[in-house]
Amino acid sequence: MNAPVAPAVGRPWRPRPRLLAILAYTWRSCFPPKRWAAILLPCAGAMLFGLLSHAVNNTRDHAFANVAAEGIFGLVVPIAALVIGDSVLGAEIRAGSFHFTWLSPTPTWQIVLGRWIGGSLVALVTIAPSAALAAFIADSPSSAGPAFLAAAVGSTSYVAIFILIGSITRRTAVWSLAFVFLVERLLGAALTGIAQLSPTWESRAIFVGLVNDPPSRLVRAGIPDGGAAVVRLLIVTVVAFALADWRMRRLRLSGAAD
Repeated sequence: MNAPVAPAVGRPWRPRPRLLAILAYTWRSCFPPKRWAAILLPCAGAMLFGLLSHAVNNTRDHAFANVAAEGIFGLVVPIAALVIGDSVLGAEIRAGSFHFTWLSPTPTWQIVLGRWIGGSLVALVTIAPSAALAAFIADSPSSAGPAFLAAAVGSTSYVAIFILIGSITRRTAVWSLAFVFLVERLLGAALTGIAQLSPTWESRAIFVGLVNDPPSRLVRAGIPDGGAAVVRLLIVTVVAFALADWRMRRLRLSGAAD
């Protein structure tokens, strides 16, 4: 008779958590060198805006606040976040490689959450530090903390919105640009109700609400600022995440885009 085989002694094998697998795949596959270059280019622009503030005839803090409100939070943050948001979902859907993730037994909420966390971490190590460095370049170190927080919250909220757009249409970049420049910049400038839900206007309001003695032209009545604006963008992020999950469960994939 064969002797019974003794069970292996040691830590039992456990399958890798699906969410961690999605995170690892996102960092490994969604950000090739060309994508990193496209992300870092607008981040370099943020530091150039900090340098540009030296040409503004005002105090260092006010000069940087004016440049940051229009250049960093109105242009750099949405463009860099658009590249990130398109990378984690829209680009894969267009290429046809998202089928492998979508057809796996992973719940859709974990797919959306993993892609959002992966994109948000990239934003936190690129967009937010560049906004803070711009403040130091502008000789306004007191603005570095508010700039970092505003860019961090605004960019992560943008990533959630762009993931939602990517789950709706394959032309993610086109519709995302339309959202930023037509809905946020044009309609948001005229309608306070839209500005209250806009990452551009609310990230700017976070910055304005946290700096000392901001320029009066940057204070916009009718929208929350400072910590209240942080809460507002967190709500926008959660709603965008819930809608993206709802849409993902009804997604119909056919093949790579032409």
